[in-house]
Amino acid sequence: MQTRKKHIFLTFLASWLLLFFFGGDQLRRFTFFSGRKAEARRNWPSWTDRSLLKSFADPEELQSDGDPSLPSPRARRAARLSVYKNSRCRMETCFDFSRCKKHGFKVFTYPRERDQPISESYGKILASVERSRYHTPNPEEACLFILSIDTLDRDHLSGQYVRNVDEKIRSFPLWNGGRNHLIFNLYSGTWPNYTEDLGFDIGQAILAKASFYTESFRPGFDISIPLFSKDHPQRGGERGWLYQDSIHPKKKYLLVFKGKRYLTGIGSGTRNALHHIHNGKDIISLTTCKHGKDWEKHKDTRCDKDNVDYEKFDYQELLHNSTFCIVPRGRRLGSFRFLEALQAACIPVLLSDGWELPFAEVIDWGKAAVVGNERLLLQIPSAVRCIHPERVLAFQQQTQFLWDAYFSSVDKIHLSGLWQIIKDRLLPHRSRSRFLWNTLPGGLLALPDFSTHLGDFPFYYLQRGRTPPALAEHSKLSACHNTYPLPAFSGSSPSEKFTAFIRAISPSISLSQPILRLIQAVSGSQYCAQILVLWSCEKPPPPSEKWPQTTVPLTIIQGRRKLSDRFFPYAAIQTDAVLSLDEHTSLSTSEVDFAFVVWRSFPERIVGFPTQSHFWDAEQRRWGYTSKWTNELSIVLTAAAFYHRYYHSLFTEYLPVGLRELVDGLAACEDILMNVLVAAVTKLPPIKVTQRKQYKETVPQQVGGCKDGDAGAAPAGGQSPLPQHSPPAKVKGTAGAAGSRRISQQQDCLNQLVDWFGYMPLVSSQLRLDPVLFKDQVSVLRKKYPRLEKP
Repeated sequence: MQTRKKHIFLTFLASWLLLFFFGGDQLRRFTFFSGRKAEARRNWPSWTDRSLLKSFADPEELQSDGDPSLPSPRARRAARLSVYKNSRCRMETCFDFSRCKKHGFKVFTYPRERDQPISESYGKILASVERSRYHTPNPEEACLFILSIDTLDRDHLSGQYVRNVDEKIRSFPLWNGGRNHLIFNLYSGTWPNYTEDLGFDIGQAILAKASFYTESFRPGFDISIPLFSKDHPQRGGERGWLYQDSIHPKKKYLLVFKGKRYLTGIGSGTRNALHHIHNGKDIISLTTCKHGKDWEKHKDTRCDKDNVDYEKFDYQELLHNSTFCIVPRGRRLGSFRFLEALQAACIPVLLSDGWELPFAEVIDWGKAAVVGNERLLLQIPSAVRCIHPERVLAFQQQTQFLWDAYFSSVDKIHLSGLWQIIKDRLLPHRSRSRFLWNTLPGGLLALPDFSTHLGDFPFYYLQRGRTPPALAEHSKLSACHNTYPLPAFSGSSPSEKFTAFIRAISPSISLSQPILRLIQAVSGSQYCAQILVLWSCEKPPPPSEKWPQTTVPLTIIQGRRKLSDRFFPYAAIQTDAVLSLDEHTSLSTSEVDFAFVVWRSFPERIVGFPTQSHFWDAEQRRWGYTSKWTNELSIVLTAAAFYHRYYHSLFTEYLPVGLRELVDGLAACEDILMNVLVAAVTKLPPIKVTQRKQYKETVPQQVGGCKDGDAGAAPAGGQSPLPQHSPPAKVKGTAGAAGSRRISQQQDCLNQLVDWFGYMPLVSSQLRLDPVLFKDQVSVLRKKYPRLEKP
């Protein structure tokens, strides 16, 4: 037993001796020198080559934690919490949906106080709301409320800064802690930190803000908007700079920037580094220190040279001639040059870390901009050089679409973007898909109340696999004649049948009247599904036995005796295609068949027979309107025209009530408005098809016993006669005076529509489509549409 204890003791002692001899040195170093090593790490780096580093940066600056003027994360967090006390707000928690159920999406603006100044930009926002179809003067009907207090500029140093906002908004009885309110802001914070501080508590209000930090943004609740200047147009706006025939295969410059350089403070780091990528050839990066009152006190050794180089280039010329434009952050995250680059089709290269891009909830900016990293500036030139030319062109085209659809005017920023996003949140099961938002014609013009299925709209059949008949026929021919095959599309073609929609204003029906012959001709078409007659007389329509017997259903609809009635979205219209007709129109079955075949290839356009055109009258400084037979056309009258039934919904639900009232008060204004609407949506002209020679305008006559109600003081009892297709002869007496008065009203209508849209939407064209062998020396009996040439 003693021997065993002795062996155990010796083994234990030997183990300690081995541990001491082989590991003791490391233990001693860890125990006695760990404090010294920690001290050395705290003093790192210990600069021994200060002479080499002196020309680049001061060692004290390198050992500092950064720009002392920049707010720390804790300071930014504290400023954010002071503004966003309800930082967890979502639509489900901070918005009262019940206010929007009874009257729909209605917006109420607070009455303006006389002594309360309003900036020009905020005045445009309020005007955009008040003239929209969503505005209501009754707060009880409102779903959303907008303050009359200008909150756009919350910089304490600005002359437009409004004080005591908190006290004012809390005194409003409708404020309710900000619930169901929308607050606008373009500039927040002030020198030197430019934090998100607005100077008042927004409560549970939705914030529509420019230069939004992602860390402050409340997803699904707040909305990021672009920064726009006070000169941004109220409506319409200028077109983008990329035209169909102006696409350069390779522009002069690859990458450009011209702007201010901040010597100190927030935003200075990125702009101070931009000179590193300037090569003076295809990459131009110009900055100037010459801004502000005391710029000379802070200028560095580069300022003088930079200021000289800055003046050598014109900013607009750089935008026109560059493929990519650098959009760095300024004092705030956003800048005016973002919209300037979009308009110029200069692909934005964004260097603004943490920026929630405008309308990023619905817009796919990856298709229109390059999002860079401020810390990886030197990699930007090589990155943009690697982008394939085809993708560059796709980027440029998308910049033009986004500019025109959402950003070219204050109206579009709010009507096309802001209101539609909020409406989609209220009814998420009927919200627009990102495809609709990022594809022509845009989210505003794809009404979810009409349909949520892409195939029901006239714009998307190519993108979604619907084959226009013209392409289908070409594919068949290419297989036979070894021509280049077109891309294969799957799916059904646009509507294979049409609905004839005839507007009747005559008090009685007899076999001698043109409307009966028109019904017989239209019902004979193999593509006709039904005939609807819009009865616009005070007298009741004739009994069913007075109407001709047809092979398709014939339905009488009682109208409200208004000119705009013909474009109401009647539930009885079941087909995509609508053939709009006046009762005095004279067409043959062959003409109807051919026009419908043409329309099936162009379902987004108006396709028809009678045409008109517009022109700019330099002497009168206004737009003119003519029915002369010229090579160019821009209007196809709906007295005999095919179009998609979706335009009935756009006409009634998209256009404001004021424009429909204008149509009801002026003769033949409904034709012009429908053409202007379709041109504004598609950016395309209408299409004229073949007509017979005897197709002439009927001289309007007053019809006794049938008043057109509210159709206005239109001559000839409010009829819409067919246009002339030859130079008009001088007409004496009453008919000549009536015709002149009618043309004058049409010109007034056109100019008022241009004023509302903010630009001239109509597009001129010289295209006319005729059937094969039309007017050729071939027997009429051998032609597909023989009655087109029969007398």
